[in-house]
Amino acid sequence: MSDIIQLLPDHVANQIAAGEVVQRPASIVKELLENAIDADSAKIELIIRDAGKNLIQVVDDGKGMSETDARMAFERHATSKIRGTEDIFKISTKGFRGEALASIAAVSQVELRTKQKDAAIGTNIYIEGGVFQFQDPIQTADGCNFLVKNLFYNVPARRKFLKNNNVEFRHVIDEFQRVALAHENLEFSLFHDDEPVFRLRKGSQMQRIVDIFGRKLQPQLIPIKEDITWCKLHGFVAKPEGAKKTRGEQFLFVNGRFFKSPYFNKAVQEAFEGLLMPGYVPTFFLFLELDPEKIDVNIHPQKTEVKFEDEHLIFALLRSTIKRSLGIYNVAPSLDFERDPELDDMMQNTFPSKANSRGGTLKMPEIIVDKDYNPFLEEKQFMQTEMQNLSEMYYQNIAAEPSKINLFEDEDFDEDLMRLPNGYWLFNKGDKVLMLDLGRMHRLMVSEHNKPLKKGTTNSHSLLFSLEYHMNEIEKNKYQSIKKYLPSLGFEMKIAHENVLSIDAVPEGLKETQVMKFLENLFDILEYKTEEEFLQFYHNQWNKMQSKSRFDFIYKKDAEQLIKDFTALGFPEFLPNGKRCFFEVPFNDFKNKF
Repeated sequence: MSDIIQLLPDHVANQIAAGEVVQRPASIVKELLENAIDADSAKIELIIRDAGKNLIQVVDDGKGMSETDARMAFERHATSKIRGTEDIFKISTKGFRGEALASIAAVSQVELRTKQKDAAIGTNIYIEGGVFQFQDPIQTADGCNFLVKNLFYNVPARRKFLKNNNVEFRHVIDEFQRVALAHENLEFSLFHDDEPVFRLRKGSQMQRIVDIFGRKLQPQLIPIKEDITWCKLHGFVAKPEGAKKTRGEQFLFVNGRFFKSPYFNKAVQEAFEGLLMPGYVPTFFLFLELDPEKIDVNIHPQKTEVKFEDEHLIFALLRSTIKRSLGIYNVAPSLDFERDPELDDMMQNTFPSKANSRGGTLKMPEIIVDKDYNPFLEEKQFMQTEMQNLSEMYYQNIAAEPSKINLFEDEDFDEDLMRLPNGYWLFNKGDKVLMLDLGRMHRLMVSEHNKPLKKGTTNSHSLLFSLEYHMNEIEKNKYQSIKKYLPSLGFEMKIAHENVLSIDAVPEGLKETQVMKFLENLFDILEYKTEEEFLQFYHNQWNKMQSKSRFDFIYKKDAEQLIKDFTALGFPEFLPNGKRCFFEVPFNDFKNKF
């Protein structure tokens, strides 16, 4: 029998290896941006076409490469970061595997123009499908200019599995944000199809967060800082009102590298215990600094998973530090025995006491205790009073004429209505009792009266004073994609200056207090594929905004009116999602309980 095992050709081996490193355009963006940072760049520009499918270009002003290094960079396992096995366990740079450029070149057409700062001339290299084409001298700027064209052109089966441009560009933005957030001391720019998306100047950490996510986030941010011998923690968490139902703005970094950790996310969530509505997650930007030997970043091809030597200690550090900061900024109660004295000085300077301003001393308040106070005696008197009040209410209700409403004109019986403490209502209907969820009933009523609009115009009402919505760059991009639909839906708005959206009129039924939240929900996803998809999402958000919960119905007259309107719909039992609006309890079931 002949031998059947053989070595794969290099270009085939590289295409297979590329599957781990290059999953989509965003994977290339991450690798090229990290290489630019490792090259000591001060300014990095990212240019994208067709969400990166046809062009990903990264231009930096770093130290560049020599003619030999430029050629060697595309060889497998070629790296300037590792010399021996021990270096793997103390990595302080971004790229280190030595396989990224070879993998990228295997599934695209790559051109590199590079020049070192002290060199008279640079180098131009072109590789197609992993096959070297040429290398020539060239006049070019200092640094590197990488162009990656026609991704997966030679692997069509993988190209067809890429998502639509909106989804792929969302992933590109995610990678860009992660890199830019960790390096606020560098300038970054992002252009998509010749349109600027981000222009980030270097500055403070706070400024970088605001430049990316918008000015409206700034008042919500609470600084986090802890410096102990083995670990430094700094960054920001948003106040509870900045929490969201989607896991969007949650960023963890270690030594300037973004990583994912459900375990550490849980630590942050626990720090907010009792402060968030169910289903909401906090917004945070947290940076850890550790000895590189205490972490292992070499456990995942995408380098987004990190193994920590002391993860339980870091969990406790995150939870306690965030909890303490929430207490200091009066977001949550806190007993803080290690309060920063500088913060106390700042508060004292802001709100100086009259005694201190005159050089005097603060007098401790006197506490007067009534030694004859008997809490049990007071509780007994309180209970006697309450029982007497309840007795009077009982006899008044017996004597009063019960409230009746006749919702079914063709029937000869009356219905009684009573609200329960948990927000549900009991409704007597013939020989049955209905337990009603008026919130769900109202939601169905709103949905029926706000069917998705066909082409046409919705009535609007003008605002006495224009509202201003401060958009971040992503929201601005989103607004440009949907603005053509907004006038027919009753909105009058325009970009007044920079990223400020001026709103002059809104649809009838939308309260001024709801406008900002409504727009924020519309900008929650990057872009819609079709007009129908946008209108569907729009009306879903509209219905949510207009709907009430069962706890909003506290007056009988409102409940009665809703039941009348609901009856006109045929008293449907279920919402479209299958949830019940009410359920029936026969009177005999009550009798059997006694």
